[in-house]
Amino acid sequence: LKLQFLYLIVLFTMHGNPRMRRRLAPRPPESPFGDFPADYIRPTPRTPAQRRPGTAPVAGRAAHGGVGVPGRGAPSAAFVHKKSGMGGSCSSLNRGVVRAKPRAPVAGAYRKRPIPPTEFRRFYDRGDLPVAIAHKGSGARGLDWKVDIEKLDYHHYLPIFFDGLRETSAPYKFLAHAGCNDLLEKGGTKILPTIPQLIIPMKTALNTRDHEIVCETLKVVQKLVVSGQLIGEALVPYYRQILPVFNLFKSLNKNTGDEIDYAQRRRVNIGDLIEETLQLLEIHGGDDAFINIKYMIPTYESCVLN
Repeated sequence: LKLQFLYLIVLFTMHGNPRMRRRLAPRPPESPFGDFPADYIRPTPRTPAQRRPGTAPVAGRAAHGGVGVPGRGAPSAAFVHKKSGMGGSCSSLNRGVVRAKPRAPVAGAYRKRPIPPTEFRRFYDRGDLPVAIAHKGSGARGLDWKVDIEKLDYHHYLPIFFDGLRETSAPYKFLAHAGCNDLLEKGGTKILPTIPQLIIPMKTALNTRDHEIVCETLKVVQKLVVSGQLIGEALVPYYRQILPVFNLFKSLNKNTGDEIDYAQRRRVNIGDLIEETLQLLEIHGGDDAFINIKYMIPTYESCVLN
């Protein structure tokens, strides 16, 4: 028992002492493939000063013509540092393609907007409108009213025909424009009470930003202003709804120079139509018309005060 106890003490002491443990453990090989050959020159350990880039080389394999191995005697200056070599780079002498810088996106203020479907088309296709196209001689066309216009309910029919001003296909376009002209021409005092109902159709037609629709709507607005008394004054509270598009296209004129615009008889110049409409609104809008127009369109100059 005493011998066994002494053996355990000696064994515990050897395992707890690193020196004793190193004596018992076998020596590890110099590489994963075994020891180096006997004629291999071991590198001399470098000092901290020699480990910095640009210092003098130290004795080792690189000094004897061999390839330097990091940490084994090769100078750090002999290694290729990150992003300093030529590996993978293009050596072509051709000039690279100059890519154009992306342009700023267009705001699209003048771009045409989608045209929503109209109630006029639905009523006409259903046969609820007492009107039809009358074909006359020499290619002329007109409207054939099934009922006297004076007997029509303007609160019902006039907003429907104004809603058809944004139609672009036949026969709806012709029916809507000709119907508005006939109703405004023979409406008289029935037109004034319907002004609040006409604002939304006019605003929707102008907001399409389509030049053809805007020009036709401006012509109808001009006829609306002069179709009865106090209509121009009744439109003053609604300038904020219908004048923003006027301000957008007011300067859109044709620069013909010394040429002649033979299409002016058709009145399709949107800039001239807006100027004519604003002058009619000021003339028939009363005392507060100009200041409200000036608030929405700062570039407008009065045709009455000047």
